[in-house]
Amino acid sequence: MKRVGKPVFFVVALLILAFAASVIFGYSYWYGDISKVYIKGVNNIRFGIDIKGGVDVTFTPDGGINAENSQLDSAKEVIVQRMIALGITDYEAYIDYNNDRIIVRFPWKEDETEFDPEAAVKELGETAVLTFREGADTDANGLPSGITASNIVLEGKDVANAYSTYMNASSNNATGQWVVALELTSEGAAKFSEATSRLAAEKGRISIWMDDMMISAPTVQTAILDGSATIQGDFDADSSKSLADKINSGALPFKLTTASFSSISPSLGSGALKAMVIAGIIAFCVIGVYMIILYRLPGFVSVIALAGQVAGTLAFVSGYFGFMNGSILTIPGIAGIILAVGMGVDANVITAERVKEEINNGKTLDGAVDLGFKRALSAILDGNITTMLIAIILMGAFGTPDSIFAKALSFVFFMFGPSTAGTIYSFGYTLFTGVILNLFFGALCSRLMIASLSKFKLFRNVKLYGGER
Repeated sequence: MKRVGKPVFFVVALLILAFAASVIFGYSYWYGDISKVYIKGVNNIRFGIDIKGGVDVTFTPDGGINAENSQLDSAKEVIVQRMIALGITDYEAYIDYNNDRIIVRFPWKEDETEFDPEAAVKELGETAVLTFREGADTDANGLPSGITASNIVLEGKDVANAYSTYMNASSNNATGQWVVALELTSEGAAKFSEATSRLAAEKGRISIWMDDMMISAPTVQTAILDGSATIQGDFDADSSKSLADKINSGALPFKLTTASFSSISPSLGSGALKAMVIAGIIAFCVIGVYMIILYRLPGFVSVIALAGQVAGTLAFVSGYFGFMNGSILTIPGIAGIILAVGMGVDANVITAERVKEEINNGKTLDGAVDLGFKRALSAILDGNITTMLIAIILMGAFGTPDSIFAKALSFVFFMFGPSTAGTIYSFGYTLFTGVILNLFFGALCSRLMIASLSKFKLFRNVKLYGGER
């Protein structure tokens, strides 16, 4: 390794400590009652339902109906829309197509004191009501009012099919765009013909409602007589498919029944979180004292490196880095952080033992530090790479279908369908990030700091590194 200067220790240590402080406290700016978050801290971490409390439910088609994939997509959109209407925005929803299951998780609402999870689940699983209404008038609560409340043009049963399609460039559509195409039943076509013929002259609007939530309100450009129509707007491929699914869901041929249901109270989860955090802090302090007593200077350096590793893991969880989203933290996820710290301790112990062995074998201090780290690296890599592979398998097996590792390992786990154990995914995620950070802080930063300290006359005594002479 190239010669490391004396100031390197102070630069690396201060950077680690500054990084840890920014991760813990974050940075936000208040202007009146409005807060702008520039750097996310631990207060911005999203906790799973096993900590925050919430509901985990699996829906299946009632009566054992063998649902098509498109019908399951539509049913999922209904559930998502209902959760948004209830003010539940921090949710998970995905589909197991192999077993006709829709898996939904959502936490307790922040301001809810008497939340009835069974009633909420029942409401989510009820058949949605789709309506096309004249106008787009709403009251203060966003509900249809005036003529919009009373004049229903179409109901879900009048739509035979809705699908996303790309409209090529034409005289009316110079650039081409994604649209939602509608195919109406014969009865629906007659109703729509009358309404659009009347509204086209005045450029009126027909709003589309899912239950009591307006999902679109296009302007009628021309009379539609043949039962086929398109909804144009600022769509891309995903948003147009999403709207088509929402429209189709209004005419679902089946009800949803609850196959499994569980809920966790916020008091239980909060108590578990506090116990885990206190246990983690105590364990970190005990480990730090143990490392310093047993390995002296390398032990002191390892405490700084471990602090950086923990801070880095929390940064990945909270969304500290602007280029990537955060992840939900569960109780097993906290266990993953603690296990990764254990891996970090192991890496520092191996390194300190190798340095001590080289000193006791007669090497100079500089030679012992350099050779000790080199010989420890292979053992550290072996242990960490093995753990990383296990973490990747856990994330692939228990992650949502759209996660990168679930897609990469779909050829193995496709036969099982999505798992409901999202808490295990959090364990794999924190373990994976912790191990990667262990290689950076434990193998690189520790080496730089020890090599730097060994240049000071005050720290040239080999006994500070565990030597016997």
